[in-house]
Amino acid sequence: MSQNLIIIPTYNEIENIEKMIRKVFSLAVPFHILIVDDGSPDGTSSKVKELQKEYSQSLFIEERSGKMGLGTAYIHGFKWALQRPYEFIFEMDCDFSHNPDDLPRLLSACQGNADVAIGSRYVNGGNVSNWDMKRILLSYFASLYVRLILWFNVKDTTAGFKCYKRKVLEAIDLDNIKFMGYAFQIEMKYTAYRKGFKLVEVPITFVDRVLGTSKMSSKIFKEAFLGVLQMRFKKY
Repeated sequence: MSQNLIIIPTYNEIENIEKMIRKVFSLAVPFHILIVDDGSPDGTSSKVKELQKEYSQSLFIEERSGKMGLGTAYIHGFKWALQRPYEFIFEMDCDFSHNPDDLPRLLSACQGNADVAIGSRYVNGGNVSNWDMKRILLSYFASLYVRLILWFNVKDTTAGFKCYKRKVLEAIDLDNIKFMGYAFQIEMKYTAYRKGFKLVEVPITFVDRVLGTSKMSSKIFKEAFLGVLQMRFKKY
């Protein structure tokens, strides 16, 4: 059995799901995949179940009744993983904005001295592709805002491409994680940092999705902006 589990939340990812699954399973390093699908009406879960016939020992799916938020999908996946003997647990998007070829590099960081390895756009060697200048500046200054408010030195604070050592997720009270959108990504990093774990940023190139529809909204952005202030005064 692989020690490595990738959690991929999905909602209407029929254009990407099969290509992503086949790409991950083509890598030289063995990974298992858990899809957490929020009731996609486009047939995403049906495609996963079809592929399970081919990858019965390494592909899993948890189906939920509707859109319940990115954070709750990952929390669901983390709890599922901790009930099984996985040592390295990954977060990754389904839309290829996170390159599966970078997975072994994140794993290598956590096999070394990192407790959390972060696929980072904003460290030396990191980059973004297919973004206009407005979006680049918005993302960069959002991360700068988080660092200034929370006083911790992670350059890509909103990054969603990560590897956790098992002990990190075991140490975090997952039921006490409050935020569900992009603020969830910030809160998980900040909680790990406050608990004394070592966070290491690994440079990646983030590529904007080609197929499917972005899930970003003004509500998610507002939650992240206000949520950072709440995190600053939360007791850990």
